[in-house]
Amino acid sequence: MTPWIDLLPKAESIIADARRKGLIIATAESCTGGLIAGLLTEVPGSSAVIDRGFVTYSNEAKQEMLGVPFETLEAVGAVSRETAIAMADGALKNSRADLAVSVTGIAGPGGGSVQKPVGTVHFALAAKNRKTEHLATQFGDLGRDEVRLQAVVKALELISNSINSPSEI
Repeated sequence: MTPWIDLLPKAESIIADARRKGLIIATAESCTGGLIAGLLTEVPGSSAVIDRGFVTYSNEAKQEMLGVPFETLEAVGAVSRETAIAMADGALKNSRADLAVSVTGIAGPGGGSVQKPVGTVHFALAAKNRKTEHLATQFGDLGRDEVRLQAVVKALELISNSINSPSEI
């Protein structure tokens, strides 16, 4: 497993880019349990860029903190496109952020199914004045730590791409 410290340069780049553009970031995390926000706030000066991180591990937290509809969770579950999008949109709405990333998935070792095997992770990126983007991944049953690490890597990539996108946030 790649040590978490290897991701620090990417976090530093995100903080610097967001600061330069005057952007504020929020996170909405389920299977990563706050690791994305934790990594970003490792960077000195990140308080100028990071507004808040929502750790919404339970369905109740997703509903109460982010406004994910009960009907969505009942119909498609916590690990789904619809839930990831609702989480990102909710984080944007319930913060002063310009962009928000969400992550929901099955890190394992248990909890998977034929339809949603261990390693299934859904991401969403919501930004002001943009359509919310969704990405579904299947990392495979790499072990809990590695699935979570890969989810953090992908979330950082989504944040960076959004910050550095030619269209305005």
